Amino acid sequence: MITLVNPTLPYGFAKRHGVILLDAGEIALIGLREGADPAALVETRRALGRPLRIERLSQADFDRRLSQVYAGDHLNAADGDDLDMPSGLGSLIDDIPAAADLLDTADDAPVIRLINGIIAEAVRAGASDIHLEPFEAALTVRMRVDGVLREALSLNPRITPLLVSRIKVMARLDIAEKRVPQDGRIPLALGGKTLDVRVSTLPSRAGERVVLRILDKDQAELKLDQLGMTGETLDAFRAALREPNGIILVTGPTGSGKTTSLYAGLSLLNDSTRNILTVEDPVEYAIDGVGQTQVNTKVGMTFAAGLRAILRQDPDVVMVGEIRDVETAGIAVQASLTGHLVLSTVHTNDAAGAVTRLRDMGVEPFLLASTLRLIVAQRLVRRLCPACRRSEPADAATARLIGVRTGQPVWRAHGCDRCRQTGYVGRVGLYEVIAVDDRIRRLIAAEADEEAINAVAFERMDTLARRARAFVLSGLTSVEEAVRVTRRDAVALPDDAPAGEVAA
Repeated sequence: MITLVNPTLPYGFAKRHGVILLDAGEIALIGLREGADPAALVETRRALGRPLRIERLSQADFDRRLSQVYAGDHLNAADGDDLDMPSGLGSLIDDIPAAADLLDTADDAPVIRLINGIIAEAVRAGASDIHLEPFEAALTVRMRVDGVLREALSLNPRITPLLVSRIKVMARLDIAEKRVPQDGRIPLALGGKTLDVRVSTLPSRAGERVVLRILDKDQAELKLDQLGMTGETLDAFRAALREPNGIILVTGPTGSGKTTSLYAGLSLLNDSTRNILTVEDPVEYAIDGVGQTQVNTKVGMTFAAGLRAILRQDPDVVMVGEIRDVETAGIAVQASLTGHLVLSTVHTNDAAGAVTRLRDMGVEPFLLASTLRLIVAQRLVRRLCPACRRSEPADAATARLIGVRTGQPVWRAHGCDRCRQTGYVGRVGLYEVIAVDDRIRRLIAAEADEEAINAVAFERMDTLARRARAFVLSGLTSVEEAVRVTRRDAVALPDDAPAGEVAA
């Protein structure tokens, strides 16, 4: 875990006056936000006690630097004896602003500082989830970075109720109810960065487990060409989005980036000339110009009920978070037949599996054939760290797994300070698409199996297997990572493919 030196200037002063300490040398380098009052430099020089050198920053640059400098406080594994419950915890609900800034707090209560530090560290590390897991011997804090959980802290188990209660207050949940699961949200700001933290609590034997899902709103602004799709895949996706009606499906396991792909597609369509409506569980990112509705099964607001109501709102484009049952599938098909473009997700292993899944739900094959426009299957694989990756000759088992000659160089993860000894930095998408043309339409109508559909669909398009193999051979990811996110036999090419060929 990287520990940064605490900045000399207080965060509140830096944010309020638009000054930030960039380099604490003999002549201090100070970033000055555009529009800031230069008089603040006088107080800055007095506080630092040294000459200043000024660098002018735009608002965006200042906000980015502010987050980088002040979000680096390391986590301290404090003992339970040092943590006291803040007084008047229930009254804090009304005192928390709509978007509390983690770095701009004057309350030094140890529990609050610990929670703020955990969330700030998770954001700095690029974590998507924080897991607070109580056991009899310890409270374990784990973070999911690039799709893999890693332990960040081990705390005294006696502080579990203190942390959980404080998180419940921040999420406006019932702190007295510990017997049933609860869900909430915490809107936060980290410097100039806006975050939305989704909170889920679950009773367990040693206390309540809490999972915090960090939703970075910058992710909602990703464009299609930023997702890592190849040229052919991107062209097929864009062509399907230009269709006036039909169904576009994105498939893959939980955490494979399906929602991000759908949002990127919606952003392309969101040009003020279309009425775009969604029904999601839950709404992860707010998108300006798109009407978003959240599922609430407690009051009967299911995907099917929401979709049925949306169709009375004169939509042009409809996004359904997930097709889970025959009722939702049937309404989605009928919506596409009546002139709407429907985007949704299905949990299947590959693209052709979506056809089988919808058939099993009870959708007639001839309806699928006439409504499906595009099926996308995707995974996320971790990128090898370019600073420490190593090239090694493939042993017999590895060569057989990815279809190369024994001894051919392949890249392996090693680990360094830049990647926090994991060997990986960031993730990239693996995609396969089935563009439904006349040949595939006839196969679907004839209830052909997945192998027959794949044989036609991937004559010229990449499969997940080919993309994974190409990533391994090009050094973008490792064999272990490719196998982890795909089926064990998915990396190797089919028997009739050349052993030394690298997919484009």
